[in-house]
Amino acid sequence: MKFINKVQKFMYGRYGIDDLYKFLFKLYLVLLIVNLFVNSSILLLIELVIVFIMFYRFFSKKISKRVKENNKYLKIKKSILKPWQNIMRNLKDNNHVYKKCHHCKNTLRLPVPSKRGIKHVVCPICKKRNKFLVLKKLKIEVIKNNQKARV
Repeated sequence: MKFINKVQKFMYGRYGIDDLYKFLFKLYLVLLIVNLFVNSSILLLIELVIVFIMFYRFFSKKISKRVKENNKYLKIKKSILKPWQNIMRNLKDNNHVYKKCHHCKNTLRLPVPSKRGIKHVVCPICKKRNKFLVLKKLKIEVIKNNQKARV
């Protein structure tokens, strides 16, 4: 118990783990695996720099600076992943189709149509008519005699 108490006292007021730390750790692991096959001294140097930055951020007592760094990272991550957001939503949600309005650039959540093809939708914000090509078709599952049949 004494060792755990000493570690807790040491870590009190330290920054710890955040999203940027997790990204750096994943980057380090990828570079480590690549370096196993390539065996480059430059990659080794980059790995050491990443480990140094990870430990520095983890044990830092300047919490406000680390929060600002993490917020900058999250802003960059969001700007990179934003174009893929609707695609990921469409893959996860089977009940709705997510499309972007061509005029006001807002995301519209539409019910899954019964047929594929070109659909016309009026945006509730800008009141303009949009054409969308819908490739998804409604999946209806009918359960008969312990068998699933898709229509």
